[in-house]
Amino acid sequence: MASPFWVRQNVSVAGASTAAQAIGAARKRPRALSMRAREEIAGYLCIMPWLIGFLIFTAGAMLFSLGLVFFKTDLLTGFKWVGLGNIRKMATDPLFHKSLGVTSYYSFATVPLSLAIGLLIALGLNQNLFAQGLWRTLYYLPSVTSGIAVAMLWMWIFHPDVGLLNQALRLIGIQGPRWLYSEQWAIPAFIIMGTWGAGGNMLLYLAGLQSIPTHLYEAARIDGAGSIRCFFSITLPMLSPTIFFNLVMGIIGSFQVFTQALVMTQGGPNNATLTIMLYLYRKGFEQFQFGYASAIAWALFCIILLLTLLVFRSSALWVYYEGEVRK
Repeated sequence: MASPFWVRQNVSVAGASTAAQAIGAARKRPRALSMRAREEIAGYLCIMPWLIGFLIFTAGAMLFSLGLVFFKTDLLTGFKWVGLGNIRKMATDPLFHKSLGVTSYYSFATVPLSLAIGLLIALGLNQNLFAQGLWRTLYYLPSVTSGIAVAMLWMWIFHPDVGLLNQALRLIGIQGPRWLYSEQWAIPAFIIMGTWGAGGNMLLYLAGLQSIPTHLYEAARIDGAGSIRCFFSITLPMLSPTIFFNLVMGIIGSFQVFTQALVMTQGGPNNATLTIMLYLYRKGFEQFQFGYASAIAWALFCIILLLTLLVFRSSALWVYYEGEVRK
């Protein structure tokens, strides 16, 4: 028997009302986060301490330093607007030019030597040597030793009277120079000291050497190539990304040389070892000219950036990546 019309109408209205309530409740109920969203939130929470530290102590400090360039201040008694005065002062400051020349001399001598010595050590340690792991550890240790401890050690080695180096030279009849006490030999002494820490480059070269496919050498020897030909045609091209990385990091590190000049010579004799980082330190933390020190810091940043960009632009001519198709 069919239901009356008014019964069917009430049922229909009740069903529509129930559906509307269900839709409203679904809209009010918070939507569950997807797995990807939860992973992203967890990731941001994990890196949040680093982000906060970066924004405050790195990015924030850099912006603050950039602002200081336009002021004369000791950060204690106030700020005096000087505009481009610090930059004009830097352009005519003979000690700034001296520090830039000393740092460039050190960098352009140390970086190529460290690259070459690190590569030679890596080639030797890549052979089947007795106690190979021990030798690798011994060559790598200087690159992770404390800078001040290394500086104190080399002060004794370079001592003109009782130093180990000059005593060794006397054994073969050579009168050694005064090293750190001589204007001409102070920076060469720093360069020798800088190449002593070539173990960092050596470790990266070893990793690069061991990643070169052996079938390339086998094919070259079948074609009659000797060791020298294999080195220049296979080893160097395959190692060029590693050389590129070491070159960039070497330039950045060498222009920031500071510990040796501060601990070993205090910039002497006669400012012969006054590096740009030491000059920056003197202006900022000894003479409290923080505006001028910030200008020096940003000049150093621009110099390093320019040199790094030049290396990157030149990499297309000499850096080879396996599987790369060159146009």
